[in-house]
Amino acid sequence: MPKTMPPTEILLLTDSSSLELKEKVVQFRPPPPRPVLPSRIAVVGNYLPRHCGIATFTTDLCDAIHAEYGAIELLALPVNDTEEGYTYPARVRFELSEDNLASYRQAADFLNFSNIDLVCLQHEYGIFGGPAGSHILELLRRLQMPFATTLHTVLRDPNPDQLAVMEEIATLSDRLIVMSQQSSDILQEVFHVPTEKIDLIPHGIPDLPFTDPSFYKDGFGTEGKEVLLTFGLLSPNKGIENVIRALPAILGRHSNVVYMVSGVTHPHILRREGDKYRHYLQNLAKSLGVEANVIFRNRFVSPQEMMELIGAADIYITPYKHKAQVVSGTLAYALSAGKAIISTPYLHAIELLDEERGALVPFENPEALAEKTIELLDNNTARHAMRKRAYLYAREMVWSRVAQKYMKSFERMYNERLRNPRATFSARNTEKTLDRLPDIKLDHLYRMTDQTGIVEHAVFVVPNYPEGYSTDDNARALIVTILMEELGTAAPQRSADLASMYLAFLWLAFDPTTKRFRNCLSYERQWQEREGSEDSHGRALWGLGTVLGRSKDAGWRGAAGRMFELAVPAAVEFKSPRACAFALLGLQEYLDSFPGDRAALSASDALANRLLNSYRVNSSSEWKWFEKGLAYSNARLPQALIRAGTRSANEDMVSAGLEALDWLATIQRCEVKGHFVPIGSQGFYSRKTEKARFDQQPVEACGAVSACLEAYRATGKGRWRKEAWSAFNWFLGDNDLQIALYDPASGGCRDGLHPDRANENQGAESTLSFLMALLEMRKLEESDGTENRL
Repeated sequence: MPKTMPPTEILLLTDSSSLELKEKVVQFRPPPPRPVLPSRIAVVGNYLPRHCGIATFTTDLCDAIHAEYGAIELLALPVNDTEEGYTYPARVRFELSEDNLASYRQAADFLNFSNIDLVCLQHEYGIFGGPAGSHILELLRRLQMPFATTLHTVLRDPNPDQLAVMEEIATLSDRLIVMSQQSSDILQEVFHVPTEKIDLIPHGIPDLPFTDPSFYKDGFGTEGKEVLLTFGLLSPNKGIENVIRALPAILGRHSNVVYMVSGVTHPHILRREGDKYRHYLQNLAKSLGVEANVIFRNRFVSPQEMMELIGAADIYITPYKHKAQVVSGTLAYALSAGKAIISTPYLHAIELLDEERGALVPFENPEALAEKTIELLDNNTARHAMRKRAYLYAREMVWSRVAQKYMKSFERMYNERLRNPRATFSARNTEKTLDRLPDIKLDHLYRMTDQTGIVEHAVFVVPNYPEGYSTDDNARALIVTILMEELGTAAPQRSADLASMYLAFLWLAFDPTTKRFRNCLSYERQWQEREGSEDSHGRALWGLGTVLGRSKDAGWRGAAGRMFELAVPAAVEFKSPRACAFALLGLQEYLDSFPGDRAALSASDALANRLLNSYRVNSSSEWKWFEKGLAYSNARLPQALIRAGTRSANEDMVSAGLEALDWLATIQRCEVKGHFVPIGSQGFYSRKTEKARFDQQPVEACGAVSACLEAYRATGKGRWRKEAWSAFNWFLGDNDLQIALYDPASGGCRDGLHPDRANENQGAESTLSFLMALLEMRKLEESDGTENRL
């Protein structure tokens, strides 16, 4: 029966360095890889012109990152709380609807589709739909790229819904960014988040000048007055009534004091209650006889007006009612201008105003508030010293510095995902049927093939004609069609048409003058080089040899035979081990039909001995390989040596090939989960460098399948059959990201695994690699009578 992989809680992977096999005699240690910055970043959170603190923060953060890192592309995805939405700037690319769960799924699909490198979520419980804002989890669970979450609220006593939401956000996020040490402590103590996952980055602030308040007062009609200020969105939890209650005592000592309350009522409260709180405050001021000393500015201020407003204040007051508030953007802004500050002791204020950068008074205590205000107004020297301490402290909070700290966190997170990939929530919770061969579906192969041959690349599932064709891929395609003919798995006429086209392409590629194959052909049928690579020549010989060794069609064999005979002599002189291996595989196919051809036997012996000698020269007890490094199509080298050694009864060749393949299989296996992990193409692997984990290519899995089946045929050991299945299961989702590379809808294969996602393009090499591996596994099952099981 097929093995079904159930959803797992988390994919554990070993760091690639733990798989590195070091040559003891080499003392060289490679320098650590240079960190890579993400190039496309999306920020999810409210955005101006929506009136809310998160919108201001998100907009300021994006502007700051753009100012510091102009080459990075920034996208914003705000959440709308009204059907009509807002008139956003061009940076906003996608809008979510707060209570529409489907829009969160669509936003995740948009981000995945847009090749975003990294996402930064601005989290506040109240801006997302669902219980405790749980709708945002629908987006986060579907993201394929790494993401950080900036937490604007961290509750020490969350209700059950809030606890569940925050626990899942903490689990899903690659990093959590908080703005206070108190927030970090709560995350660790209440939500059990490890310290190393948390970055403390202060709330960003504008770089305001340190000025005398009198400079701005005339703009607000307060010249000659001593100005107290509270600004921000109005809501009952702001405690503004306590300042108004303190005014009679303050005015008894300083009659020229005015209190400015600047800000519109919070939109959610305005829709629910209207301007009830503002009217309450106005009536309170009137009843206390201080109506003339309280100025209500009912408007959402621009950044310039905010700078002038804060600048005009002699004392800034945050009389908030709730100790649990861990972030206050308005408090941070006042600190940035070097204001004398009086505040109630909520968590963020305790932290920011420490070391006499401000004064704290008890909650709900107008008397203490009045006393502290009078004290500061009485003592200009103390007030100025407080201002200076606040201003100097806040220099590390200016937006340019905060943007740099965010990018440092993003860089760390992005590169950590490159080194240690992890499957997404959706991938971990998708069942994968392994150890079962899918039906052969050729739709994409037909789609990629025109009257010239198979097109080299695709954009998703659409042939990318401007990229043209290659001999490499048409040789692979020829092998696939011959394997299909051999197994009888395709409609005879369509299979014959394909084989004829690919064989005709090789005729077009072959130059009878140089006796070499050209490789790259433009869509306009113009060759891009006079002579192709040794690899492409070797692959062409492999394709031709497969025709001669397996096909029953006399016409194809005749055409292939003429080219094969003319092309073999050049291959005998090849120096590239891979080109030798490709050509050697073609010779073995040919010799299956013509075992007495002395010229072919001589060429086979020459290439096989060259591979064997390369292995003897380069291998050691800890590096059992043909070269000083591994690159691409690695498994084809031991495969060719095993097959040639088996034919010639050369035990040294078979032994060396098996030893090399055993070593390769070991280093291409995840030590934790045991799945197949091919050498990555972004750096490969050598004695002096760390093994690259990505990008992982289908051609490597195909080569491993073929080589392990060759070892199975040579030895009869079931271990090699199991290794072949492991490599094939990589296509089906048993890999680092638990994502299937094979696409059953199209019949194509995705172009590989990046650290955070699959490459969704389905080019020729990838699709042919899957089909070749599938056909070889089919032949295995046909030959040994198994029924789709290990």
